[in-house]
Amino acid sequence: MVMIKHLPRESAVQRELHGEAAEWSITDHLLAAAVDHLAVSNWMFACVNTGEDSDPPEAPTPVPRPGDSDKDKDGEQADQDGQSPSTEGGEAVSPQAIARFFG
Repeated sequence: MVMIKHLPRESAVQRELHGEAAEWSITDHLLAAAVDHLAVSNWMFACVNTGEDSDPPEAPTPVPRPGDSDKDKDGEQADQDGQSPSTEGGEAVSPQAIARFFG
């Protein structure tokens, strides 16, 4: 049992027990989070700096992670609180609201 518990992450036993999550280290999760935050900040910048007459850019999609099968009914990935990344009322945030928030 000790030998099985301490098998490397990329072993067939670990992949069978934990699926794709066995291949992701904490560094991989942190890198995916950094990429997601950078994409959202670029999207917010683009939303604030587009003209009022043009349509706002499409929101970025998060980096796929192991266990992404727990998406909500709209296809959006739920965050750690179980809430979707959109506003609580289900409405998209306007570029004007983002500009007001950041002053």
